[in-house]
Amino acid sequence: MQHSVGAPLPPPHQPGQAPGAGGAGWAQGTSHHPGPHPAQHPGPHPAQHPGPHPVPPVPPAPLHPTPAPPPMDPSGATGHIQLPPGGPVPLPHPPTGGAAVADASQAAVAVLLIGPAGAGKTTVARHWADRRRVPTAHISLDDVREWVRSGFANPQSGWNENSEAQYRLARRTCGFAARNFLANGISCILDDAVFPDRPVVGLGGWKRHVGPGLLPVVVLPGLEVVLERNAARSGNRRLSDEEVARIHGRMAGWYGSGLPIIDNSTYDVETTARMLDEVVVRSIASPPSW
Repeated sequence: MQHSVGAPLPPPHQPGQAPGAGGAGWAQGTSHHPGPHPAQHPGPHPAQHPGPHPVPPVPPAPLHPTPAPPPMDPSGATGHIQLPPGGPVPLPHPPTGGAAVADASQAAVAVLLIGPAGAGKTTVARHWADRRRVPTAHISLDDVREWVRSGFANPQSGWNENSEAQYRLARRTCGFAARNFLANGISCILDDAVFPDRPVVGLGGWKRHVGPGLLPVVVLPGLEVVLERNAARSGNRRLSDEEVARIHGRMAGWYGSGLPIIDNSTYDVETTARMLDEVVVRSIASPPSW
């Protein structure tokens, strides 16, 4: 049987396969009745095929397989910059030439704001982070502790193994978050009620989880102001007056520690945040020893 030039040949006959059933596309062009396909009939009938031999339908192209998803990054990177495992935040570099930093809001820093309940540290930290000229994150240890919904160990119910374990876990989580933000170009400010005379909730854990580049700043207003602000709080954040007085008394131990202290008894949030900027400027130029 002769074919016209350029016409494709029908698919070859496979052993054990009915003529005309060579492939899905080919089968779609065949009849459901038994017998050979007209295109495979030996020799065209003059009355039925006056013209050239009909071109068989072209089988459809095979579907391309869906590409496999890229493998997961085994390095553990959680941003566009890989975070070295356990890498501490280094000390900030002082300005070149000894010149003072004109605007602390342009510096990439990690600040730890320390203070008793009612000192206003969380409010000041949020305000300070909101108004910086560079991306800045606010990380509150109390917020992270309260991620635990069922089985939350409230320290007000008694400091025990569970509350201490949850505190340590929250601090470690905050430390990792701070290092990861900084590695990806985002400054951060953390706040926590750190005690000067209690290692479990002291600066040692923060230094271990964040690094020596963390800049601690104490916010410590007078007791009367702290009691008034605490009275306006609710839920787990509100403490008894006796507890507030006890914590405030222990926080007084920060005086003489060498850490910068802001007494915001008579300052509003805006003024306190501006003073925090000034403290950060001095800390970058001359990092505190802690």
